[in-house]
Amino acid sequence: MFIGQALDYARVNLIDYIDIDFTLWLTWLLTPLIITFLLPLVILLLFYLTAIILYIYKYRDRLRNAYEQDFWDGARKTVAALWDAHGWVWHGYEIEGLENVPEGKPCLFVYYHSTIPVDIYYFIARYYLLRNKVVHTVADRFLFKVPGWSIISEGIKVIPGTVQSCAAILKAKESLAIAPGGVYEAQFGSHVDYRLMWKERVGFARVAIMTSDEVVVIPMFTENIRESFRNVSFGRKFWLWLYHATRLPFVPIYGGFPVKLVTHLGRPVPVQEGITPRQFSVEVAKAIDDLIETHQKLPGSIMRALYERIHRIPKTKSN
Repeated sequence: MFIGQALDYARVNLIDYIDIDFTLWLTWLLTPLIITFLLPLVILLLFYLTAIILYIYKYRDRLRNAYEQDFWDGARKTVAALWDAHGWVWHGYEIEGLENVPEGKPCLFVYYHSTIPVDIYYFIARYYLLRNKVVHTVADRFLFKVPGWSIISEGIKVIPGTVQSCAAILKAKESLAIAPGGVYEAQFGSHVDYRLMWKERVGFARVAIMTSDEVVVIPMFTENIRESFRNVSFGRKFWLWLYHATRLPFVPIYGGFPVKLVTHLGRPVPVQEGITPRQFSVEVAKAIDDLIETHQKLPGSIMRALYERIHRIPKTKSN
């Protein structure tokens, strides 16, 4: 009885001490902010879940023996199904233009690099499930120093990417995805115009020319990709200085919004005889710009992209 009275006394005093209305208002006010900045952790969680799955498949003999030819195949398909499920549930992810990708030849996919390129993760997963083919990807070198990244890069074929190593992959009849803009485009690109920021990077063009007899070059762009995650817009000069000083991505990001994402694959860009890397780079950039002009409503809008998650009306040049 004494304990019950004490609890009642404590409850009454707690209610008197805490302003319930203010607490509810503060919770309502801060919830969008908390959700906005915590959602990027979902992508980080997926990365480490990927690492855990691949680690288990690699070092557990009883799982390795379950695969007749390549023990990575089961691991990759498990991871691909995980990412594909996330893309389907969260973004209603789709691929359009897959008919432009020939099945009998290796492809060099050249894509626009967003703040966090979740579209390439979804694309690689869906492509592997549909065609049972791994698409190698080129990532910035700093990622290979991140704990857990080595097992991911080994399992899903991510490489730092030199001209020679990229050409070797394509000559081995394997496909490859490259974002020439890289981390620079990821950090300083804008949802306002979705402008490509390749500077003078033509390495991918050299790779395409070196392997032109065997490879098909496919331009690639994902609609609304910059509405999913965004960089903060303040302090641009400081972040630019910091990037040039360190070559590391320090610009803060926010988002994880469940916007509609559709990856568009354009027609192959032919490699003309005698063309220079610079000229070919311009041609591929134009092909991607055409995809952006055709499929992306500008300036980008998070609210519109969220609406399109429910009801999407494709944009055409005539619109």
